[in-house]
Amino acid sequence: MAQNLILFAIVLFLCLMAEKLSGKVGMPALILFMGVGMLFGSDGILRIAFDDYGLAQNICLIALCFIMFYGGFNMKWSAARPVAVKAICLSTIGVVVTAGLTAVFCLVVLKFDFVDAFLMGAVLSSTDAASVFSVLRTKKLNLKDGTASILEMESGSNDPVAYLLTMIGIMMKTGGSLSSLPYMIFAQVVFGLAIGAAAASLGILLLKKGTMQAAGMDMILVIALVMIAFGLSEAIGGNAFLTVYLMGILLGNSNIRGKETLIPFFDGMTGLAQIVLFFLLGLLSFPHKLPQIFFVSLAIAIVLTVIIRPVTVFLIMKPFKCSSRQCLMISWAGLRGAASIVFAIMVIAASSSSSDTLFHTVFMVALLSVAIQGTLLPFVAEKLKMVDDSCDVRMTFNDYKEASEITMMQMEIPEGHNWENRLVKDVSMPTGSLAVMIKRHGETLIPGGDTRILAGDTIVLSVPAYESGGQEHLEEQEITPKHRWCNKTIAELMLPHGTLIVLVRRDNENIIPNGQTEILEGDHVVIYR
Repeated sequence: MAQNLILFAIVLFLCLMAEKLSGKVGMPALILFMGVGMLFGSDGILRIAFDDYGLAQNICLIALCFIMFYGGFNMKWSAARPVAVKAICLSTIGVVVTAGLTAVFCLVVLKFDFVDAFLMGAVLSSTDAASVFSVLRTKKLNLKDGTASILEMESGSNDPVAYLLTMIGIMMKTGGSLSSLPYMIFAQVVFGLAIGAAAASLGILLLKKGTMQAAGMDMILVIALVMIAFGLSEAIGGNAFLTVYLMGILLGNSNIRGKETLIPFFDGMTGLAQIVLFFLLGLLSFPHKLPQIFFVSLAIAIVLTVIIRPVTVFLIMKPFKCSSRQCLMISWAGLRGAASIVFAIMVIAASSSSSDTLFHTVFMVALLSVAIQGTLLPFVAEKLKMVDDSCDVRMTFNDYKEASEITMMQMEIPEGHNWENRLVKDVSMPTGSLAVMIKRHGETLIPGGDTRILAGDTIVLSVPAYESGGQEHLEEQEITPKHRWCNKTIAELMLPHGTLIVLVRRDNENIIPNGQTEILEGDHVVIYR
């Protein structure tokens, strides 16, 4: 027991060192996690012989479950909504087209039999969320025209379709009857969506209305809900990946309690899941077998990257009038990774007649994809002039926080205000604040100490950014066109006793409201309860 604990700690330490090394060599950390697994594996230094595909499947599915959930939970819907249709087309139609073209290439050119060609296309049809998120975030790579959001949503939502295709391939491989195929597709989609929505609704209800006695119980509650939703969906034939991804989106984009602690917790948990997942995939591989399938894997990787992915992307994105540069960028960013390898493990675990050739072929394709496409992604973005330096890619995630230590506050000076007709230097400004601008009759004044404040002025102050002490009950709501507060003044809202609107964020301004302040579409309203 002690040796296993020490060994596990050493693996985590080496993976953390690998992540630091990845920043220096420009290679995604995930491929180095695989390398650590291969180092410990049957052909490595410690020669740990591990070929239990059933156990590997269970561990990998649990890890992938939380990676998928967090992919939805941390996706900022307000950033993804404008490109959602494009991303969903890529993650559904694009997956089917990719699977079909890959299967045809394997069948006609590489002379696979039909079922093996279908399975190869199915498991390689989705892009990998962990790989895409890792490259975009570690390289701080924001892309023009909402491309980063497209890639995030596509890679986060295309695993359910690839999983469905893989299940169909497993049915053909194991001799199952295809007469049940229509019901299976129905169950995967309908049950997957229904359970995801139900679990998210329950989670929102419990996190809004319930009160946990001990710190950290919110995390345990969400973990339990994710596992129940995943297991229940799997048990009744739903698409478990679709379930947890939808659950993540609904939970992460709702005003639930403790989101500021849930996000860093699941960020760390997902990081651990990625380490375990990629390490296990490396451990499961037999490097001495890779040369045998290298040229087949290389051929599939080249055709998939250079022909199949671009053809698929251009067919889907051009009707949306996307530029050729954006299509090429999306094509290159279609990384294959852990999800494809996990689906290959599922095939081998489900069919006793399957050899590990499929696993090692897919493993090599994913290795080449992450190593070459992932490493060159920033370079390709620069060459295509798709890098957007005016914005931070982290703004497309729910865990983004402004790094600025000050913020701007707007104050209206009505008649009778105690600042009226006084000099700026004579008024008692909030501690640490500074009057940076006065708006008066359509003009903007830069005030000095001798500037006199008049009734009707709007004063813009720079104030220290607020840091929560953890005792406040604050929440923020985005005002959509259908929100019941939209286009109403605060006096008209009839807020419950003990509820107060303390701040209205509008564009780049923070407004301290009064009863006559009108709530507009796009406002972010901070509420104290």
